[in-house]
Amino acid sequence: DRSFRVDAQQLRRRFRSLQRAVHPDRFGQRPPKEQYYSEQHSSLINKAYQTLLNPLSRGLYLLELNGVEPAQETDCDADPVFLTEIMDINEKLAEPKNEGTLEEIETLIKVKQEELTKEVTAAFERGDLQEAKKFLAKMKYFANLEDKVKHKKIPS
Repeated sequence: DRSFRVDAQQLRRRFRSLQRAVHPDRFGQRPPKEQYYSEQHSSLINKAYQTLLNPLSRGLYLLELNGVEPAQETDCDADPVFLTEIMDINEKLAEPKNEGTLEEIETLIKVKQEELTKEVTAAFERGDLQEAKKFLAKMKYFANLEDKVKHKKIPS
């Protein structure tokens, strides 16, 4: 089904089922050609699962399937309010490490990602791929911020 909306439990069940069928451990005593097939397909199944599980990568993949150029962070450069919000968060992240601030930023990012996921879902369901692309570009900014928070939390 080429829908942005995904049932995570169903996806997980399908992933496990496919992995059981082609996992390399099941092909250890088979001819090299079958072992290679198993390794390639197991890897492909892992990649597909990770792509579909994450809303950002799933959305980017759907755009690609529909022949739409991938979303770039520059796709939302015209939104000064959004860019100011991103700059403010980056400034807070540049300050000396403060657990309270990091948790606050982490919560804000999670809320924003959930809001954007709802917006992307609605855009895909309306068939408005350009609007979905804009929201996915914003999601990329928050994904980058999320990575910065994770790196900041790692003990020095």
